[in-house]
Amino acid sequence: MNPISSMKHTLLAYGVAAVFLGAASLASASNEGVVQTAGNITYVSGGVGTESLDHLGSITSDFNLKLIFALNSGEYLSNVNVAITDAKGQSMVDTTSEGPWFLARLPKGNYRVVATVAGKAEKRQIAIGAAKLRTIDFRWAAE
Repeated sequence: MNPISSMKHTLLAYGVAAVFLGAASLASASNEGVVQTAGNITYVSGGVGTESLDHLGSITSDFNLKLIFALNSGEYLSNVNVAITDAKGQSMVDTTSEGPWFLARLPKGNYRVVATVAGKAEKRQIAIGAAKLRTIDFRWAAE
């Protein structure tokens, strides 16, 4: 094989490897910033980095619940388990927040929100109205 042909094969091999690595990277990417649904509930989480916070800030008006997760010191938290049940105890959402912001669109009503990080659960009873955004802060002590 001549040197130019060999170089073409090498570049082709690198190109194929880059495509596979890129696809694998996309497949393993988090759901941060991706709007999802659970039943009739729409939600999104994220906020790790300025770009993500800007994106979530731009779509906040589409939601009526905003949860914020942080330590008492103010340091934001991610990978927080979020469980929302309705007044009858029926599970509406049970997921992991990819960042310190969790936005949801819930029907008007009363809910119980449990946010858990490192095995420590914080619970809130909340009422959601028809349109106004309700913001709830969850704070944990640093250990």
